[in-house]
Amino acid sequence: MHHREIYLKGIHHVSAITANGLANFDFYTKVLGLRLVKKTVNQDDTSMYHLFYGDGKGNPGTELTFFEIPSATQNQEGVGSISALSLRVKDDEALTYWQDRLAEFKVEHDEIIVRAGRNTLAFRDGEGQRFILVSDEGNCGVAAGEPWDKSPVPSKYSILGLGPVQLTVQNYEPTAMVLTGLLGFREKGKYTSTINGQPDIIVYETGEGGTGAEVHIEERNDLPREVQGYGGVHHVAFRVENDEELRDWIEQVNRVRMPNSGFVDRYYFRSLYFREPNGILLELATDGPGFDTDEDMEHLGEKLALPAFLEPHRIQIESSLRPISTSNISL
Repeated sequence: MHHREIYLKGIHHVSAITANGLANFDFYTKVLGLRLVKKTVNQDDTSMYHLFYGDGKGNPGTELTFFEIPSATQNQEGVGSISALSLRVKDDEALTYWQDRLAEFKVEHDEIIVRAGRNTLAFRDGEGQRFILVSDEGNCGVAAGEPWDKSPVPSKYSILGLGPVQLTVQNYEPTAMVLTGLLGFREKGKYTSTINGQPDIIVYETGEGGTGAEVHIEERNDLPREVQGYGGVHHVAFRVENDEELRDWIEQVNRVRMPNSGFVDRYYFRSLYFREPNGILLELATDGPGFDTDEDMEHLGEKLALPAFLEPHRIQIESSLRPISTSNISL
């Protein structure tokens, strides 16, 4: 166990894979009503977009991001995966609104059911990406984000951030050891999955707890390993207060001899990446500097934003990307 006075504050962002950036942009802004807070490229492979959606200000804990990989094949579900993402809404009434809205837009969705003591509504986007809308009714813990005032969704029903992240693994113990022993999560309880009478899903929480600070682990021994593709999730990032704390975390990860990326400057935040024993990529990311570092808060995501080290290559980078126009956002 670590004995420092540092802890992870909750979920920072999640990054998934799409094969079609334009369709992705249409769905997440026009159907889900999220704000495109940054249109940039994958810093490790500038031939692909990296799209960031979030609340009205792109607050940490609200960021759902996608790498566009046009050549990707469909994700093949299995173990060693981030098998579902959650999105927070204010209350049970909002879930009912979403049930109607998803039906109206012909989005594949389930019935409202209770998971971990909360009302939830599962759905999939057009590429099969698995989501669970979760009601914050009666929830205390990590604060939610702020509605976007130009969203097509009424603010009282807005998606307000990221909820619990579900991991599916063959053997939960090594992953649980990393969460509790290294990262300081606490085991909160368990609930029974309603699907196929699968075994219990174990809930872990960090920081102030609540929907914005949970990881749910599902142990499955009847599935192959996931083969990542579009509709799959690349990694989950957890919130660290600042650069100084991130350097403390790097020291702790090195102390247990876990291979890792070391300190990475992502321009909008600083990061550390490593894989837990079941092969899932985890990231620790700082809350700042934020998405208004290089764009005015009023105009986030309208143009292709590049960190300073990529700016000299802008013409070449832009010429290899398919345009995603954000001007016509209202339905």
